[in-house]
Amino acid sequence: MPRPLDPADASAQPATPASAKAHPLLDEAVVTAHPGISPNARGTLIATLAATLVALMGYTAPLLTVPTLSATFHTSLSAQAWLLNGTPLGLAALLLVIGGLADDFGRRRLFLIGTLALAVTTGLSALTDDTLLFTLTRVAQGAASAAILATSLGLIAHAFPAGPARLKATGAWGAAVSGGIALGPLLAASLNGFGWRVLYGVLGAAALASGAYASRVLSESRAPRRARPDLPGAAALGLAFTALLTALTLGRNGWLSAPVLLLLAATVVLLGVFGLIERRTAAPLIDLGLLKHATFQSSVLGALFTGLAVIGFFSYLPVVVEGVLHLSVYQTAWIVLLWAGTAAVVAYEAKRLHARFAVRHQMAAGFVLHAVGVLSMLGAVGAASEARLLPGVFVAGLGSGLLNAALPRLSVESVPAERTAMGSGANNTARYIGSSAGVALTLALVTSAGTTARGMDTAILVMAGVAVLGALLVLVLRGHKGTSPSPS
Repeated sequence: MPRPLDPADASAQPATPASAKAHPLLDEAVVTAHPGISPNARGTLIATLAATLVALMGYTAPLLTVPTLSATFHTSLSAQAWLLNGTPLGLAALLLVIGGLADDFGRRRLFLIGTLALAVTTGLSALTDDTLLFTLTRVAQGAASAAILATSLGLIAHAFPAGPARLKATGAWGAAVSGGIALGPLLAASLNGFGWRVLYGVLGAAALASGAYASRVLSESRAPRRARPDLPGAAALGLAFTALLTALTLGRNGWLSAPVLLLLAATVVLLGVFGLIERRTAAPLIDLGLLKHATFQSSVLGALFTGLAVIGFFSYLPVVVEGVLHLSVYQTAWIVLLWAGTAAVVAYEAKRLHARFAVRHQMAAGFVLHAVGVLSMLGAVGAASEARLLPGVFVAGLGSGLLNAALPRLSVESVPAERTAMGSGANNTARYIGSSAGVALTLALVTSAGTTARGMDTAILVMAGVAVLGALLVLVLRGHKGTSPSPS
């Protein structure tokens, strides 16, 4: 069984107090109490935050450009979900796979491959001329982003020992996630006059620059014992997630149609095959024994419901706002910024809650705040009132910030120290599986109720209910405050 996370395992490098004190997130007291801080901790944090920011900006880039993309590609309403779900599909299919590979073959190596691949695939998006090719490049961007997100927290955990230093670093990473989500639409709005293709050229250049910086400052880290890659498990899991997300996206045309039912059945079979493979392999992608522990369960379920209720809903909200309220891309971008920007500030400042509240209470509060926020939006679309949306967007942002602060910390502290990239991969896999399902579900609810206004109210009620369910589930799991499970 996995052992508890030992602070000494977080970094095998010698202490360098002077270097650590230069870090903007660290003070002398932290350095003195935690001498295991890596000498290149500052560079590691900057590199991982920059690449994560760019990856999430790319993830949210299409939110404001779906109408333009649909017109350019002549995309049908039923296929619009693919414009939004391409990147989540790539993320969900490969996050856990890449996390396991990174632990064994080098987190720095996989991180750099991810930044280069993100630069290339984002640039290719600018050259596409139809829905299918654009979606394929977005799937590839998701795969590249998976390498960045899965390895970032592993690199941070290696550079910062458990305690206040890591708490601040993971809080900053959570803020970068929210910041990227906020800045992507704002960048899209700023470049709107130049055409949507320029947006992807700029993002590709930013990914290349972040990779160049990372190559100079990151040091390699991996698990103590190098294992053979679990390629059969990776193939089974990737195919299972692909089948599931395809079924969710096609479900709008009929949940009982033969293709959807076959894809759902294939998902179940492939997940069963994956479970059998993981039980028999010497180096599994994920230790199934972790599923018995409350902290790991909280990490995965919290991420799943965050994606489903929070990210999925706010990924489709800009499409409704632009189409029904007839707001400009700038006005819509500021609405997204209010939500994600609030979340970024709260995620960073939430480190102050660590000593006072259990992580499960913090996540439950986040889900409840999100539910309260979205419920306050009832009737706003029907009344064509932008002002009635804003208070709810702000309150939901508070909830998102609490979730984004708790989940990164849980993802690395719920697994053994040598498997931190796997923990990050499992957490983020659940998040983006949830977000893809949330986008598909929101689209189905909004477009199947007669009018968009009535459909949006239905989606609000359903997503608020899902958020409350997420709160109840994490409260039931009585793990310790952010510590990994003890072996049994």
